[in-house]
Amino acid sequence: SRGEIEKLLSLGVEPYRMSFGNTIKKLEDIKFAYDHGIRMFAVDSEMELEKIAMVAPGSDIYVRISTNGMEDDADWPLTRKFGTSVSHAIELVKYSKTLGLNPIGLSFHVGSQNYNPENWRTAIREASVVFEEAKQFGINMSMINTGGGMPVRYVKDIPTVEQIAKVINEAVEEYLGDNITVIVEPGRSMVGNAGIMITKVILRSKKSEENWLYLDAGVFHGLTETIQNIRYRITVDGKEDEELDTFVLAGPTCDSVDVMYYDAQLPKSTTLGDIVYFHTAGAYTTEYGTNFNGIDSPKIVVVNGILSDEEFEAKIPEIVEVESETSKE
Repeated sequence: SRGEIEKLLSLGVEPYRMSFGNTIKKLEDIKFAYDHGIRMFAVDSEMELEKIAMVAPGSDIYVRISTNGMEDDADWPLTRKFGTSVSHAIELVKYSKTLGLNPIGLSFHVGSQNYNPENWRTAIREASVVFEEAKQFGINMSMINTGGGMPVRYVKDIPTVEQIAKVINEAVEEYLGDNITVIVEPGRSMVGNAGIMITKVILRSKKSEENWLYLDAGVFHGLTETIQNIRYRITVDGKEDEELDTFVLAGPTCDSVDVMYYDAQLPKSTTLGDIVYFHTAGAYTTEYGTNFNGIDSPKIVVVNGILSDEEFEAKIPEIVEVESETSKE
């Protein structure tokens, strides 16, 4: 987005290292990016190509293809809104040349939290069809963006980044050959375990046969992904060894959408005032946080130093205590 571009520029990142990877861009934002030196743009439609040609002439473009079927192994599919078919991608590559643009390659996304490395191989194999077809029209593309999807461990076992990278490298060599630039977007897998969300129980109630726990932060305060199949590991401070029970876990707002899980497994005695931790909450929490309903999102507390997961979690009670004292002041 334009805001992300501005942030990167303020940090001193050179424009040639950036790409405008959203396939849905405002015309004025494309121009802003171009005027600031960015020359690489993603597309998945004719109109997006025409917009780029209009205000960013001569730019490099890459076409995002969809990965239907491969997202069955992902927690959060991304194909319906983004990407296009292989056959349409070929037409877009050809059309881009008539508009004076420079088609350099393709991108795809196998879905967020994808647990099957072989899906990257399948996507690269499908992308190779476009590369080969483009050559028939004198267009030699040299870049593949394999997107995100590399998972972080919430509650399921995951393949390592190294395992996924091995598949990507093998597939690129087999299907695309030499002199191919590979771009990856590891995102979540890099920062997921860099944060823990700390919440507090503000109400326990029983509705019919269901036990409900309401927290002081919910879907609108950074836990948006809970309604899209992301399962965080959740613990209650001081009650880690207690017998578990099933709870409906909800946020504090007046919106009925504000329910994280209908089947959360938490200690039976969890009640008013208990501290509830959402582990591996470093990705897509602060960015999703709002002040909806007049309720503030949790503050960000930065812990200095590089800590292991165990060291970080051991430090949580200290953080909670310091923050509690600060709030009283």
